[in-house]
Amino acid sequence: MIEFLNIYSLLGGVGMILIIINYLLLSNKKLKTSYVLYHLLNLFGAAGIAISTFVTQSWPAMVLSLIFSGISLFYIIKILGTKTEYKEFR
Repeated sequence: MIEFLNIYSLLGGVGMILIIINYLLLSNKKLKTSYVLYHLLNLFGAAGIAISTFVTQSWPAMVLSLIFSGISLFYIIKILGTKTEYKEFR
């Protein structure tokens, strides 16, 4: 059982790191919110945290992470659905 908790903690930790890196890149103007990469980092980061918090039954944090994942997925679909000249994949 302890091994499973370590795996889930690792997922949560990686998710947290992805979100922090994403925030730093955005703050340093290396990413824009119109980039698919920005939303992918948020999506995978929030999903990792959601899995970790589900296992530890931290329901408010899990719901927040799922909401962030949903918002990111929505914008990925929106960006990919735009005209080619408006897509920014960075």
